[in-house]
Amino acid sequence: MTKPIVVITGATSGLGQIVAMNLAKIGAHLVMTARSKERAEATRTLIKISSPSAKVDFVYGDLSLMKDVERVGQEISAAFPKIDVLVNNAGLHAFEQRITSEGFPEMIAVNYLAPWLLSQVLEQSLRNAGTARIVNVASEASRRHGILKLPEDLTDTTPFTARGSAAIYGKTKLFNIMFTAELGRRLTGTGISVNALNPGFNVTGLGRELWFASILERLLKFLHIGDPRKGAEIITRLVVDLKYQKVTGGYFNVGTGDSIQPVHPGGDTEMQNKLWRATTDLLEQKGMLN
Repeated sequence: MTKPIVVITGATSGLGQIVAMNLAKIGAHLVMTARSKERAEATRTLIKISSPSAKVDFVYGDLSLMKDVERVGQEISAAFPKIDVLVNNAGLHAFEQRITSEGFPEMIAVNYLAPWLLSQVLEQSLRNAGTARIVNVASEASRRHGILKLPEDLTDTTPFTARGSAAIYGKTKLFNIMFTAELGRRLTGTGISVNALNPGFNVTGLGRELWFASILERLLKFLHIGDPRKGAEIITRLVVDLKYQKVTGGYFNVGTGDSIQPVHPGGDTEMQNKLWRATTDLLEQKGMLN
């Protein structure tokens, strides 16, 4: 790719910010989503220090709100009729249940519904590139997903504790793997490859809602545990390595870049399709799919 246009969500901190800096160094034109203009400008400054000639654009919105996701996608597609790569990186691990103003459980909205919807809105721009990629950041936390109930899980606003949050987070990451496989099938023949990845354990952004998070982060960094550069490296590889353009619907591991077999029912075609249909029905009911 020559000066590829790369859309990245969640790039004002953590893995996304490192990925953005990596891609700027190879000449990518970065289009990033952000909620905070202050954090966006700080990220722009960081990128420009290491890559002075980098092209960096921001589109502002709250990815917990599907109306914002839809608007952000429309603004990007209007400005960039051809997009080479979409990196769905934004995510959060909440330690209590929060419900968005649209009535969705927040972790489901940010971690799963947002990348699903943004991929739909930007599909035509990705098709127009001829050869394009969608890269979804999943996680091996998906193996602790609890019990799947579809379509109920997509709208389950039952309160949970910090301890109970792990299953909900894991479920959102399993959904990322499942929708990657289903979208990969649906886009067969379009020139768009769709793959997910496990970035491993990363210190950056760890437990932002825990009072001791900053202390824990400093300790883990001192012990050289959870280096975010490793997670950013596998994301970057899925964006630029030619071998990942030739496969679709896959799930790949940090470090080796090898394929991972997802936990059941992540690899079940029937369940992948059921999740897709449940998501489509839900967003149509909310008036968020034209």
